[in-house]
Amino acid sequence: MKRIAILGATGSIGTQALEVAREHPDFVKIEVLTAASNAELLVKQALEFLPKTVVISDESKYQWVKKSLSAKAIQVLAGNNALCEVVKDASIDMVLTALVGFAGLEPTVSAIQAGKDIALANKETLVVAGEHIMSLASQYGVHILPVDSEHSAIFQCLTGESPESVEKIYLTASGGPFRGKGRDFLAHITKREALKHPNWVMGQKITIDSASLMNKGLEVIEAKWLFNLSIEQIDVIVHPQSIIHSLTQFKDGSLKAQLGLPDMKLPIQYALLYPDRPANSFQRFDFMDYPQLSFEKPDLETFANLRLAYQAVQQGGNMPCILNAANEVAVAAFLNDEIGFLEMSAIIEESMQLIPFILSPSLADYVSIDQEARKIARDLVTKKKKVYQIEK
Repeated sequence: MKRIAILGATGSIGTQALEVAREHPDFVKIEVLTAASNAELLVKQALEFLPKTVVISDESKYQWVKKSLSAKAIQVLAGNNALCEVVKDASIDMVLTALVGFAGLEPTVSAIQAGKDIALANKETLVVAGEHIMSLASQYGVHILPVDSEHSAIFQCLTGESPESVEKIYLTASGGPFRGKGRDFLAHITKREALKHPNWVMGQKITIDSASLMNKGLEVIEAKWLFNLSIEQIDVIVHPQSIIHSLTQFKDGSLKAQLGLPDMKLPIQYALLYPDRPANSFQRFDFMDYPQLSFEKPDLETFANLRLAYQAVQQGGNMPCILNAANEVAVAAFLNDEIGFLEMSAIIEESMQLIPFILSPSLADYVSIDQEARKIARDLVTKKKKVYQIEK
């Protein structure tokens, strides 16, 4: 029995993790559930799973959550600081970090320092501070188990293999809803079109990242730290069917791939229950449904975000942090109809050019760098918004 804290229980990954918990009540006990502001769903989940503690980050909803759960022996906490405290509880074996964006960094650090294993769905934690996080995990003897389907695939392919035997890895990308389209087409797409992913059901932010290929860029940076690889050992290949979740190539020329349907419950279950693989009732793959699997090179000119991510990780230092912060601001602006699809890349690139380079930032530096990058990106959004509204 693993005792789990789910940070971000009401989001896409969090709700699917609870589906896994329903499937395996003899293997998983939910000890903590947290939500940013979706108090109604958080209460519903708490009444079903009866965790020891729930946290609602939106403090204005604390009293309502507390009253709604008053008949149960459930501790109710509020505020972002509570996230960093609740993960230290002795009743927790593993923390699933399913928070969106930079917000996942500090609770993950707190959980590692408390000796908790991490099921990592918040890729931004390693994008922003990968070297620090992996060093902390080693220092505290903590396992970091990837939840992203691509990194889970690589992790599974490396099980039983010597790390020195790896020549390179291939992270597969679906290509998103705009695969094969040019910049002229992308200049006029709407957020509604961008949110229609062909294969995966995800939250809005990660769906837009997938459409722009930024999600794959963030995964490249995450993979570097998770698997201790050089950037030259990480390649991206477009695989529209999303059946091969990623591949590992070894020094003898052989390849290992992990295959499965595009269903996030599979990598979530693998991370939460590792090293066990208990049976489940999830849908099975049928080869006859996918008689052809195809592959393409990513278009780095049209989808500049992937190029910018490679640039950021090659430069190192604070650049991935700047990239991530500017991207979060740009995606939010796009979803708010303030800028067009292509303006997201322009804002990220300009932010990377405007903020001074720091080779070896501390964890404290990352917080101030993130804030500075967001301010600059918001200023750029304001300027581009005026032009966008005129052209629109």
